[in-house]
Amino acid sequence: MAVPLIQQYRVARYIMGKKLAREEKYPLVLMLEPLFQCNLACAGCGKIDQPKDVLKQRMSVEDALNAVDECGAPMVSIPGGEPLIHKEMPQIIEGIVARKKFVYLCTNAVLMTKKMDQYKPSPYFTWSVHLDGLKERHDESVCQEGVFEKAVEAIEMARDRGFRVTINCTLFDGEVPEEVADFFDYVTDLGVEGITVSPGYSYEHAPRQDVFLGRSTSKNLFRDIFRKGRERGSDWKLNHSSLFLDFLAGNETYQCTPWSNVTYNVFGWQKPCYLLVDEGYEKTYKGLIENTKWENYGVGRNPKCDNCMAHCGYEGTAVNDTFSHPLKALKVMLKGPRLNGDFAEELPILYGDRNEATATRIPISAIGRRSAEAPQDRAS
Repeated sequence: MAVPLIQQYRVARYIMGKKLAREEKYPLVLMLEPLFQCNLACAGCGKIDQPKDVLKQRMSVEDALNAVDECGAPMVSIPGGEPLIHKEMPQIIEGIVARKKFVYLCTNAVLMTKKMDQYKPSPYFTWSVHLDGLKERHDESVCQEGVFEKAVEAIEMARDRGFRVTINCTLFDGEVPEEVADFFDYVTDLGVEGITVSPGYSYEHAPRQDVFLGRSTSKNLFRDIFRKGRERGSDWKLNHSSLFLDFLAGNETYQCTPWSNVTYNVFGWQKPCYLLVDEGYEKTYKGLIENTKWENYGVGRNPKCDNCMAHCGYEGTAVNDTFSHPLKALKVMLKGPRLNGDFAEELPILYGDRNEATATRIPISAIGRRSAEAPQDRAS
């Protein structure tokens, strides 16, 4: 099981409390970005495209822990930049663990073996190591040779020392399903606790724009990957809800739930999500929830969102659907996602009118039916 029972229980209890309180918008995960600086320059990353003075900025321990307290999410993910560059990261992790929040420290692992002595194993702390494939594929993705080997060494060291370790994997254009399956088998044999996987989001500030997947391409790719795993009898511990995996395979019509993964960084609370970096900021979490025009974002509502299938937007939707339809979720968990037939209908395009009740709805047939036999992407 990819997620420990104690974590499942704590998160489920949190969600039930929010539902009983009839609170509509609440975060499952805080994406805490303590810095933007990184020691790599990956082709598909738009996070490090900042002025030099911004790259030098560091979030204080106090501000980081205040953000954790302010939003109250049961899980904290710390991406970057590269978090291990931050000299006070051990104190930030210690403070989050003391609050009994489940924290995932996302790292490219270049500094991980050197810094590991500064951290203690805990059921609340997980190393989330970035790996996008086996050696050649990963090193190509991060635009530097030798990174894959450093990451594997760090994973093995962390496992030997009793740390929780997961993999976070982003898939880009040109992926070969059999090679992705080989990679999942490899990291499973390494003994990692789980694999988080997502199609790459097309950051406007990424140095390359030809590496990202469209929605239909993503769905076909995931169906092929899951089919390979099924044929092999592989036991991949995918760190996702069953309905999010069903969504990746094109079987669910989901809208993004951006407030389920709120972002706090050196600029403040980022609107509306971790992936859109030019939409503005709020000083407080309350301001983020109350002042963000959430209806302006999502598939069919904003062209920036149309090809996104990232877990930070849709895992929250899938979790909410799981609570509403537990038998459906259980069926998918037991049988796996459906891998044949037409994709679920896409949401309508509402451009030009933010009011869904009065918007002109463009039927799916007008933009190309999404099916495994005739893949078409909404945007390039």
